[in-house]
Amino acid sequence: MTHITSQINPAVGPLPTKAPTLSSNVLDLFSLKGKVATVTGSSGGIGYAVAEAFAQAGADIAIWYNSKPAEDKAEYLAKTYGVRAKAYKANIADPEEVQKTIYQIEEDFGTIDVFVANAGIPWVDGECIEVDSKFETWKKVWDIDVNGVYYCAHTVGKIFKKHGKGSLIFTASMSGHIANVPQLQAPYNAAKAAVIHLSKSLAIEWAPFARVNSISPGYVITDIADFVPQEMKEKWWQIIPLGREALTQELVGAYLYLASNASTYTTGADLLVDGGYCAP
Repeated sequence: MTHITSQINPAVGPLPTKAPTLSSNVLDLFSLKGKVATVTGSSGGIGYAVAEAFAQAGADIAIWYNSKPAEDKAEYLAKTYGVRAKAYKANIADPEEVQKTIYQIEEDFGTIDVFVANAGIPWVDGECIEVDSKFETWKKVWDIDVNGVYYCAHTVGKIFKKHGKGSLIFTASMSGHIANVPQLQAPYNAAKAAVIHLSKSLAIEWAPFARVNSISPGYVITDIADFVPQEMKEKWWQIIPLGREALTQELVGAYLYLASNASTYTTGADLLVDGGYCAP
């Protein structure tokens, strides 16, 4: 997205006054050819589904992992879709590792156009006031789900500002909108609410040079939910209007929209993809 002229808004600084030049073909709008995209937490689950979708749309892709190696997946994406792909190991809760990794991706690929801050962990300990030892679990959830997101934004924002363009997408959760039942997960709910508000706030702050949005998935069939007993999942299905959990493929369209030129007028938005859970 190229800004030709601007005016000054005291709240946020220079704002664009001229619309970008866009293709009239809708398929071209959704294409990511010529773009470099990177997705944290993409060795599996939602993150890998998004990375593969971006590669299918033509983007060169950098995938992130921590404990679960993903070099083979990067190789698969490159060979299957004819794009450049590489895997990077980093602890998302370490700001120095995050910064080093992002700048390495920029060096390897030449730039970053799309950044998906997706890495996250669930709260699995139930009632959060049961025992004091859970302070460490609280800290771990927030270090990864909130602090890690901020570390990514802090560094990639500099790259976006340098080039005058970029799309940052946070993986939030419907849990940032509601308090889940019947499971108890107050720390996770609070963390995801923080991610949604950080996204909206950065959208205002970065309006002169980049777009920032979030996506709030509902219950999804991934390894992250393996700890949940079957009987609890059956209770979920009774509450979800569509009556089931989502496939990861049912989320990727939302990410592709926010990554592509189809969404150049969308910033500060949160897209709920939750089977109707938050609708009532």
